[in-house]
Amino acid sequence: MVVTEELADELPAEAVEEAKARAATLLLAFRHGNQLAFDHELDLLIAEHAEREVTTLLTWIAAEAVRKAYAPEVGDRVLRAMARRAPADTGAVAVDEETADAARLIEAVAAGEVAEVRGLVASTADTTFLLGGLLQGVAMMLPLLPEGELAEITAELRRRGGVVAQVPEARAGV
Repeated sequence: MVVTEELADELPAEAVEEAKARAATLLLAFRHGNQLAFDHELDLLIAEHAEREVTTLLTWIAAEAVRKAYAPEVGDRVLRAMARRAPADTGAVAVDEETADAARLIEAVAAGEVAEVRGLVASTADTTFLLGGLLQGVAMMLPLLPEGELAEITAELRRRGGVVAQVPEARAGV
């Protein structure tokens, strides 16, 4: 058994684990181009004055990634090159809207192709755009429904508690 001693200004172990989880959430939102999730988590961190802890952990994660991917003599060159290429405005998350193919999703759902739906959702970096396109498609179809159909559909959804059967496994938030 290893005994560790906590220094006066050191974070307790549980706080470190919490900060790691928050750093991971922030990184996932950034990686998947989810600006809303990124901004929300960043606002929480700023409100709780946890910037230093999370920045330290993000730096540690980046350093570990560089250490594992590159030889020591190459790692510093890679970091210097990244520092030179860093954008001046770092407040936005890079979003790839091209991967969000709502038309293919609607066609796959209509054909009952569960594997295709799951594949589309899994391959979309930010499902916010995919689901937004799906919602737009549904809104465009609503006027085409025969009278009374919409009421039947919404009643059925309410009976199910708002959950639709055969919903593809989507990534929550990120």
